[in-house]
Amino acid sequence: MQLQEEKQLEASVDAIISRVADLKSSLAAFILKLENEFDRMNWPSVLDNFALVSGQLNTLNKLLRNDKTPLLRNQVIIPLLLSPDRDDELMKLTEGRVPVFSHEVVPDHLRTKPDPEVEEQEKQLSAEAARLAPDVAQKHVQSMNKMCSNLLDKLNNTREERESESGALRQNKQTFNPADTNALVAAIGFGKGLSKPIRPLPQGGSVSSGQSVPGAGPSLAQVSIQGGPNQQGMSGQVPSQQGQPGKMTSTIKTNIKSASMHPYQR
Repeated sequence: MQLQEEKQLEASVDAIISRVADLKSSLAAFILKLENEFDRMNWPSVLDNFALVSGQLNTLNKLLRNDKTPLLRNQVIIPLLLSPDRDDELMKLTEGRVPVFSHEVVPDHLRTKPDPEVEEQEKQLSAEAARLAPDVAQKHVQSMNKMCSNLLDKLNNTREERESESGALRQNKQTFNPADTNALVAAIGFGKGLSKPIRPLPQGGSVSSGQSVPGAGPSLAQVSIQGGPNQQGMSGQVPSQQGQPGKMTSTIKTNIKSASMHPYQR
């Protein structure tokens, strides 16, 4: 039975040492970042480090409260050998913090009470608390509770105001341009802005040779044709071919003049 308890105690101590080592490495890394990378750190990274340390502390507390973990307060550590000489194994176990295990360091490292300065401060606080009357102490407690409640209310109100302001900004923030949206809808639905408007040909007007009618295509144009002697006095309009399928109705007006009206005669 005693051997089993010793094995259980040894396993529990090894597990506690492992958890403490993880916690120590996390704290050392966090302190190193605060000292050397404080200008590049932001608040979310600080919160992540705090969350890591808090999780490791909770794991250590659960391990200590486990039913399989024996009560360490019932275990007593007694120094078996004290020597003023340097101990390399002790240096390795304590990571260089304790070079020797002598009469000078044993009271500090094996003490089960707080430091003498802490004990003195606790005694002073206990004496001041004992001198207060119960009514006065109760008033102090009520006043402290009221201050804490007011502070918590202010913090909660500030957080709610910030959340409401951020939500309003997200809702009121416009993510599109109405003019661009309207122009896009008009272009898709009605073809607005995709091409230049077609100007109709004015009635009664004439276009000289080589100029095309706007909107009528390159094959439709009004021309002035200078004819020969056999074409004197012939001036007319090409009849439109209607009723023939597959052919377009001709809208070309032809002016035929006689050869006597040569353009180069004076």
